[in-house]
Amino acid sequence: MRYWWVNQNQTYRHEVAGGYLWSPRRKSNGNRNPFYDFMREVSPGDVVFSFADTLIKAIGIAGSHAYEAPKPLEFAGAGAYWDLIGWRVDVHFHPLAGAIKPSSHMASLVPHLQKTYAPLRSNGAGLQSVYLTYVSPSFAAALVDLVGREARDIVSGVRVSDANRIQPAIGLIEWEEHVLAGLHDDRRLTDTERSSVVMARRGQGLFKDRVMQIEKVCRITGVDQQQHLRASHCKPWRESSNEERLDGENGLLLSPNADHLFDRGFIGFGDDGELLISPVAHCDSLRKLGIAVGERINVGRFTSGQRSYLDFHRENVLLKSPFPIHGVEHSLP
Repeated sequence: MRYWWVNQNQTYRHEVAGGYLWSPRRKSNGNRNPFYDFMREVSPGDVVFSFADTLIKAIGIAGSHAYEAPKPLEFAGAGAYWDLIGWRVDVHFHPLAGAIKPSSHMASLVPHLQKTYAPLRSNGAGLQSVYLTYVSPSFAAALVDLVGREARDIVSGVRVSDANRIQPAIGLIEWEEHVLAGLHDDRRLTDTERSSVVMARRGQGLFKDRVMQIEKVCRITGVDQQQHLRASHCKPWRESSNEERLDGENGLLLSPNADHLFDRGFIGFGDDGELLISPVAHCDSLRKLGIAVGERINVGRFTSGQRSYLDFHRENVLLKSPFPIHGVEHSLP
């Protein structure tokens, strides 16, 4: 379990009621932002302290890892944001009857305030640049003590099981359904073209035929029977153009388990063929799904086109933050 602080001055009523966190993937100028990238480090069961209007107003339990999702419609009250893609984490929030004002308790909080990526200044002032950041277990414990029994019940596990009731990747499902609806209404596509693009979503049809001109076996398991393999998109189907959805170089041949892990960002590949494992992936689950965690695995060379698509996957899908969280427990040993 890890602990997070989210600043929700502008989005509290939407995110807490809606049961999620959402951030852009990058700043408006295209640069990386650690407070957005931290979304990629959240794991189910993590605790999230919600800060809004100078108060800790709610405590949430993460119910999913981060996944790509469009900006929620309710952020602006109207209009669609299907082309503005960011990170979403499903969270079950518990609004607090006994909200606290951290700035009134800095004497007990400052000793636990981390030096980097802190959520507050030492005088208790909030930081506008912070969206999501980690807090140390000792800082989290101090917050829980200030809130009292209400917080202890949530964090100690009395209501942690609530996270199991959250349907993971809700935003992802909505996004793909929106794209499918658009395809059915697109009169520029022939019935054959539409069918090929839709089948490519599941790694089958024309897309799979094109991938198999490059790939012969599952990159990880070595399975070579076509009926047991899927053509997995490096740049996800949901985010690709129709041309990219059918481009064989945008695919790898993978077994269903590996396809799932790759699509959700728990594994990825370096340009040199090295298998990359996300720091938030659950080791025992990966081993049961056929991934030899702890071993260095190289799956072989990629074409130049595949390397280009794999770069997109590493930058936008793989759940791996480039900003190490020192002193905070990770899922992988």
